[in-house]
Amino acid sequence: MLKHSSKNGKPIPGKTGIGLRSPHYREILASLPAVPWMEVHSENFFSFGGAPIHYLDQIRSHYPVSLHGVGLSLGSADSLSRKHLSRLKTLVDRIEPCLVSEHLSWSSIEGCFLNDLLPMPYTQKSLEFMCRRVTQFQDFLGRRILIENVSSYLEYKVSSIPEWEFVAEVSSRTGCGILLDINNIYVSSLNHGFDPYRYLQSIPEKGVLEIHLAGFERHGDFWVDTHSRPVCEAVWDLYEFALRRFGEIPTLIEWDADIPELPVLIDEARKADLIAQNIHATTS
Repeated sequence: MLKHSSKNGKPIPGKTGIGLRSPHYREILASLPAVPWMEVHSENFFSFGGAPIHYLDQIRSHYPVSLHGVGLSLGSADSLSRKHLSRLKTLVDRIEPCLVSEHLSWSSIEGCFLNDLLPMPYTQKSLEFMCRRVTQFQDFLGRRILIENVSSYLEYKVSSIPEWEFVAEVSSRTGCGILLDINNIYVSSLNHGFDPYRYLQSIPEKGVLEIHLAGFERHGDFWVDTHSRPVCEAVWDLYEFALRRFGEIPTLIEWDADIPELPVLIDEARKADLIAQNIHATTS
């Protein structure tokens, strides 16, 4: 049976956490801020010695942790890396995270890796392939994973299935959860001209187990998911809509470039929680 895991026996609460990044390791341990949970990029802790895993072990004793992968290249035509999977499973067994997630994307071919999370062609054949890969991944870990929608800047001419239907169908067929990145939906909607609210309305209510929020920038003709800015108002509006549809969902503030001081991240998380509190107050 696929399961979630938690070292302290408690699931991640339906509150807003922050991405744990190296500039903040010492400050977090020194001050133990009132943050409900934290998320790390799994690959940053594949070396089981040194400072990163040392700090993660200590932080894990105080906070629930989620592992978020960026390097498996789940949708690649290459075989899944046994080495990568084994390192991830060792980390999962050590940290016992509440959630484990990866991206519905590909980033490598014939062993050559690209520094991006590239979208899948949304076809029936691709859907069947991705479902097999997710099942393989879950079976290897012996637990349910979450898949995240990615931002995109180009579309495949062969795509015949709307992205939101593709994401929903992978979840339905494999039993995996959905990590719904609201910022990615908005960025892609700007680049491709679809309605982001239609995307949210098409995702099954029970499937969403985590939400990501972040900032973006414009580069030439494209809007790019840079994780380098505060959450914009349009994404906050989408987030409110998402909470009304999906309920209280663990939410994460992602900030990976031009990383601000820790209080800035915490303030962004509090904005998200305030939106959730206002929704609860008006619906209860």
